Amino acid sequence: MKSKRIPFILMATALVLTASTVFGAVVEGVRFEEQLKAGRMVLDMRGAGVLRYMVFIKAYAGALYLPEDIAPGEALADVPKHLEVEYFHAIKGEDFGPATIKSIQKNIDPDTLKRLMPRIAYHNGLYVDVAPGDRYALTYIPGNGTTLRLNGTPLGTIEGADFAAALFSIWLGPNPVDDKFKQALLGMSP
Repeated sequence: MKSKRIPFILMATALVLTASTVFGAVVEGVRFEEQLKAGRMVLDMRGAGVLRYMVFIKAYAGALYLPEDIAPGEALADVPKHLEVEYFHAIKGEDFGPATIKSIQKNIDPDTLKRLMPRIAYHNGLYVDVAPGDRYALTYIPGNGTTLRLNGTPLGTIEGADFAAALFSIWLGPNPVDDKFKQALLGMSP
């Protein structure tokens, strides 16, 4: 009897492991794909997590995608990347801009911020109101720029690796919006 149970347990374990690879990650009920295509590149999920404010309030779940051979420390380099976030609460489009500028300002020097401001202002003008369950995504492709999408619909593309590094620094820079969320996105343990 025991010999029949062992193969069943091994098969069930294999099915669970396979399902997690096929279906991607689920974070707080939000599903993210294991891989996605950005231009001609296939990007792998590096990590996923939940951004919390004041410890208890869940703002959004997010996932970061990078090429397989990119180390966590190279995430802000001129490499393809994709960040996707799904919101748990409604947010007005006009509220994204000030938060974006404030977060970028913490991660870059004043001269770079001044040089990037026209592109940051254009980017901030693309934001619209979001409702719970909406997803914003940022995709950077070298030579193409950073595209902002809402629920899969492109809203605009901004050129420059410097702009992409500044924008993604909100989550991945030396002074991210949240250290635990940064570590989760990069697939690093806290």
